[in-house]
Amino acid sequence: MSPPGAFASHAAMPESMAEGRAAPMAGPAKAPAKSPAKSPAQKALEKLGLRRDIDLALHLPLRYEDETRIQRLIDVRDGELVQFEGQVTHSEISLRPRRQLRVTVDDGTDSCVLRFLNFYPSHQKTLSVGAQVRVRGEIRGGFVGREMVHPSFKLAGGELPGALTPVYSTVAGLPQAYLRKAVLGGLARADLSETIPAPFLSQMRLQPLSSLREALQFLHHPRPDVALAALEDRSHPAWQRLKAEELLAQQLSQLQARRIRAAMRAPALNGQSRAGGQPSLQAQLLERLPFSLTAAQQRVGVEIEADLKKNLPMHRLLQGDVGAGKTVVAALAAARCMDAGWQCALMAPTEILAEQHFRKLIGWLEPLGIKTAWLTGGQKTKERREMLALIASGEAGLVIGTHAVIQDKVVFKNLALAIIDEQHRFGVAQRLALRSKMTDDGQEPHLLMMTATPIPRTLAMSYYADLDVSTLDELPPGRTPIVTKVVNDARRDEVIGRIQGQIAEGRQIYWVCPLIEESESIDLVNATQTHADLSAALPGVLVGLLHSRMPPAEKKAVMALFTEGLMGVLVSTTVIEVGVDVPNASLMVIEHAERFGLSQLHQLRGRVGRGAAASACVLLYSTGDAPRLGQTARARLKAMAETNDGFEIARRDLEIRGPGEFLGARQSGAALLRFADLTTDAELLAWAREVAPVMLDQYAGLAQRHILRWLGGKAEYLKA
Repeated sequence: MSPPGAFASHAAMPESMAEGRAAPMAGPAKAPAKSPAKSPAQKALEKLGLRRDIDLALHLPLRYEDETRIQRLIDVRDGELVQFEGQVTHSEISLRPRRQLRVTVDDGTDSCVLRFLNFYPSHQKTLSVGAQVRVRGEIRGGFVGREMVHPSFKLAGGELPGALTPVYSTVAGLPQAYLRKAVLGGLARADLSETIPAPFLSQMRLQPLSSLREALQFLHHPRPDVALAALEDRSHPAWQRLKAEELLAQQLSQLQARRIRAAMRAPALNGQSRAGGQPSLQAQLLERLPFSLTAAQQRVGVEIEADLKKNLPMHRLLQGDVGAGKTVVAALAAARCMDAGWQCALMAPTEILAEQHFRKLIGWLEPLGIKTAWLTGGQKTKERREMLALIASGEAGLVIGTHAVIQDKVVFKNLALAIIDEQHRFGVAQRLALRSKMTDDGQEPHLLMMTATPIPRTLAMSYYADLDVSTLDELPPGRTPIVTKVVNDARRDEVIGRIQGQIAEGRQIYWVCPLIEESESIDLVNATQTHADLSAALPGVLVGLLHSRMPPAEKKAVMALFTEGLMGVLVSTTVIEVGVDVPNASLMVIEHAERFGLSQLHQLRGRVGRGAAASACVLLYSTGDAPRLGQTARARLKAMAETNDGFEIARRDLEIRGPGEFLGARQSGAALLRFADLTTDAELLAWAREVAPVMLDQYAGLAQRHILRWLGGKAEYLKA
């Protein structure tokens, strides 16, 4: 069966594509002395990530068009996608209201006007008066009768395709007709031999499954009698087969990464006696803390301590809700590391967060005789040189900073523990760079990653399967519950009145905006204008402004005024999302809350409720010209109003947004799942988790082929 989809597009097709001469993925051949230049089509395919035959075979359609039947114009309704045949009765180029080609086609039951705003001589030739043509497009009512704008067309006649026509995601310069031909070629050439042993396939408990090749051939060209709903919701057995294969590849690669790490070595950080019989740094730190650890902090501390005692590199994710006390757990791990005579590094994504850690940790550790180095991008040359010397000599047992910690000039004497806060804000390469700072050959530092965005269980089982996960599932005593209100922007004056009341009681307020300056493309209230408006509305109150474009010294000065209670209102962009701890702040106002992600809203809300005073978060939303909020935005705001539980927020966020927001920059190495859906494919994920270890042990060769087929070189990034 020949591939469907031979309609002409209204866009011009490059000559090399039209004849198919730039066929991708040629078979094995002797390499020429000089590689020939890539055609535009090959470059476009690579832009889509389609470099191998298997990549083309796995480039599945976004949707399908039914070109298997001819319809009568008189039988179709406006708005329907229609394919009909008829005779061209009129063809002209009109100049008003703009230059366009207008063609009238009559199928004997009714007529339709085809309009082309962009057209070529070939259009006029094919659509000349008297020609019999086959046309496909969306029909709609017009001033002069029914019409189609930029439909696809070709000369009438010829056999109708026996399968639905696939429509693929593409890029500029890569027409559907060429892409269909390329995919068909890749599908024919790709090695699709089975990599999953038959006994494992039978365990899926699905409907009878075809082979991988048959499943792919079906999904690229499904029969017209197939239920479209089963294709669209991906419940068809062919889709289930692909999702199972993809999940298995992910589980195999994660498990393999874990086993590779198990073969590495790291310093065993056993506690040692201090000079003069003093207690360990950990014991001294616990003694000096002005609070007692929660049961969750004690449990997680034991888990981390057990890892650090081993000579295997720890690879642990510490998750906990906003305010759960992750920093003190990290401080205790750092103390154990330094007690054993090694250095520890803590890297945070923003200078504000890094400085928050620095101030807190130096207050805890400096009285114990620990010297801490501080590194950021905006440091003066002299200070930076001093810090680098302290790190290189080993005099600084703890190093805290931003991305500056991983720069080439930073040389540690004996790094043994790397702590990364808000790990999803860092890329794979950045995490690898920090781990490479250990100078001992053949050893890896222990790695502790922290996140205030709790990871839903299904996500932990899939994308974080290579990590050990510790969870702080209780908040320290004294944290007050936060009341969250969703308020229309039309009630802005009432919110300002609430601010005046809080100021009168001696409280402080955050007001968060999504932009720094006015944007012509997005009509949002910006931080600069809001700062001016609130300053005018609150005479006698110091209103500060904080955003990422300010010089570091200015940001530091603004934060100092707010932290010390001298500033009543802080207008800010999302730079205060994490790391800001002001117990006297009791009200958070988030402007255009409908534009923020759910986990980000939860992070921002966590900046209040840190003291004894009752706290509130106001989510200001605007519908603009629309009569109501969109479904996704409404679901986010509803979730925020209904719960303060970060784990419930995370579960709902996974349902609404998918896994991307939790993974952040991690996705730059481990690709997001293209086909499987963690919210609906839990049974397949459980199957993949059960099969992966057995397959790695008993069918190692097939496991490697399976990983290579689905992940290519991306599996290498999983060790980060």
